[in-house]
Amino acid sequence: MFTNLLRIIKYGFLAFKRNDWLSTATLSIIVLALLVFEGLMIFNVLTKTALDSLKDKIDISIYFKISTPEDDILNIQKSLGTLTEVKSVDYVSRDRALEIFKEKHKDDAAISQSLEELNSNPLLASLNIKANDPNEYAIIADYLDKADFKTMFEKVTYAQNAVVIDRLNKIIGVAEKGGFILITFLTFVAVLVTFNTIRLAIYSSREEIGIMRFVGASNSFIRGPYIVEGIIYGFLAAILSIAL
Repeated sequence: MFTNLLRIIKYGFLAFKRNDWLSTATLSIIVLALLVFEGLMIFNVLTKTALDSLKDKIDISIYFKISTPEDDILNIQKSLGTLTEVKSVDYVSRDRALEIFKEKHKDDAAISQSLEELNSNPLLASLNIKANDPNEYAIIADYLDKADFKTMFEKVTYAQNAVVIDRLNKIIGVAEKGGFILITFLTFVAVLVTFNTIRLAIYSSREEIGIMRFVGASNSFIRGPYIVEGIIYGFLAAILSIAL
C-alpha cells in the first residue's frame, strides 16, 4: 500500500516534469487568477474599512428645544437605546455642545469674541443616534416622526443626511455583490483551467493508460498520478502568487 502510494507520487511528479510547456502555461494562468483573487480580497478589505469609517460618521441628531428638561432628554435616550435598530445613543448637553464648539473654533478670533459677548448659551442639547446598519436609519427616522415626544424636538437631521445614507447603502451593495461575483468567477476559472489541464494530460497519455490497464493496474493507481499533478499545480501556484 505504502509502496503504491510512493509510486503514484513519483509518477505524478514525472508527469508534471514531462509536460513542461503545458505545466508552465497552466501555472501561469492559475497564478494570474490567484493574484487577481488576492487583489480583490485586499480591495474588499480596504473597501470595507473605508465604508465602516463612513458609517461611523453618519448619524441622526435630534436637537431639543431650550425649554426641554434634561431628565426628559435622558428618558428619551433610554427609550431609543431599547430599539433593535439602534447601535448607540449619545447625549450632548448644551454646556458640552458649547465646549465642543469653542474647541473647534478656538483659532477663530471673531467667533470667540462673539461668544464672549453673549450672555447665554445659544446651542441646543442633542442626542446623536447611530444605527447598526445604514439601511435602518429610515426606520429610526420613521419612529421619531411618530413618537409622542416629537413636540420636544427643535430639529432632526435625518432629512439632511438621507441622500448620503442612501448613496452609502448603494455603494456598499455594489461593492459586496461585485466582489462576490468576481471572486466566484476567478475561483471557477482556476478550477476549470486545472481540470482541463489534467484532462489534456490524460488524453496525451491515453496509450500509456491503455498499457497500464492491459497489465492489470487498478483505477486508483492510474488516476493517482493525475491527482498528484493537480495538487502540484495548486501548491506551486499558491506559493508563487504569495511570493509575487
